[in-house]
Amino acid sequence: MFDGESSRRAFLKAAVAAGGAAALSACLDRAPDEPVPSGTDDPAALPTRQHAWNDACRTDEYGNVEIPFHQILLYLTLDGDGPPTKSDRETTENAFRVLDRAYERSHDGLLWSVAYSPRYFSRFDDSLPESLDLPEPRALSPFETPEFDRQDALVHLASDRADVVLEAEQALTGEVDEANGVAVETDLSGVFSVDARRTGFVGSGLPAKHQSDVNGIPDGNPVPKAAPLFMGFKAGFAKNQATEDYVTLDDGPFAGGTTKHVANVRQRLSDWYDEEDQYHRVMKLFSPDHAEGELVDGIGANLGDDSGIDDMLDRIRDDAEQFGHVGHAQKAARANRDEDGNVKLLRRHFESADDGVASLHFPSLQRGISDFEAVREAMNGTDLTDIPTIRQRVNNGILEYIFVKHRGNFLVPPREIRALPTPTGDAP
Repeated sequence: MFDGESSRRAFLKAAVAAGGAAALSACLDRAPDEPVPSGTDDPAALPTRQHAWNDACRTDEYGNVEIPFHQILLYLTLDGDGPPTKSDRETTENAFRVLDRAYERSHDGLLWSVAYSPRYFSRFDDSLPESLDLPEPRALSPFETPEFDRQDALVHLASDRADVVLEAEQALTGEVDEANGVAVETDLSGVFSVDARRTGFVGSGLPAKHQSDVNGIPDGNPVPKAAPLFMGFKAGFAKNQATEDYVTLDDGPFAGGTTKHVANVRQRLSDWYDEEDQYHRVMKLFSPDHAEGELVDGIGANLGDDSGIDDMLDRIRDDAEQFGHVGHAQKAARANRDEDGNVKLLRRHFESADDGVASLHFPSLQRGISDFEAVREAMNGTDLTDIPTIRQRVNNGILEYIFVKHRGNFLVPPREIRALPTPTGDAP
């Protein structure tokens, strides 16, 4: 059975997925009594890094950052051809400042960012700096055929409160007159069109509560109640995540920014739960040594702030030959460490039930997109398929259970030039 708080979160998750004025009204009716904390009129009070969310998020008992429960991704297309105008830029910045004034940067308020695609920057005569690693998206495995997200911009909204993300979305699109008491005098509707809207959720209780509502998960409610993700385990261990400092661009016109890759991944969890037991799920998600050593208790909360995967990297071929399997985390981590042992990617993934299908949104922050691509190549495990039991997808981590539907690459500029930046970072 689920408690009242879990049921309330489930209702709010559904409202976020539905969107619109009716959903916002329903969320406001069920909103907590506590007021939403207000933001600031002073741009200098906000961090330069749009992606600096960690200090504003809650953490668990081990110091692992927990991103907000409710998430909305708005993929935006700039109206018209050619580069944006000065008026477009002023309108966009004024619309963004509504969110700054309305909501505190916190999981109780609103965490958000805006990012821009390579196709957006191609509108200009000038080119991006050669040092900026921001290619067009492409297929990253021989067996995937994703659609590519090449919309001009991506706005990512996140909050523990469903009413906040819905109201913030409607403030940006001009569907409400005020946001948390702040007048919405400017919105994006005259500059951008919404090309795609995707939603999601993360947190203990939410995946389990909705496992009977989506396709791809078998009967019997196999998702553990405490799991924050559909696959039944914790993720985002602090020592297996890059720091925000590490993923931040150090120099150039976009110093203080970062790059962002976002994948949308459908999950075939009927096989994950019906065909695999806990031992093999641990083996495939973490490593054979995690399974053999019984290192993962339940959803893996006992691992604290470190999955322990770094101790399993040198033995990956031996594990494959001995156990006939390799682990997902074990493979990916091979390319996710620099020469000094620092983790390269900062992952902020969350689940989705859009279209009634169990899926995962996978935002990843890194200095350059090639870092993400290298990790994905390692995750493919193609170099291990000479071992007879390891095939391109079978016995090869979790590849047989996930299917990439969308990929997009974006630049998250520093806050000061977040409104329709030029490739040189200068005023046009």
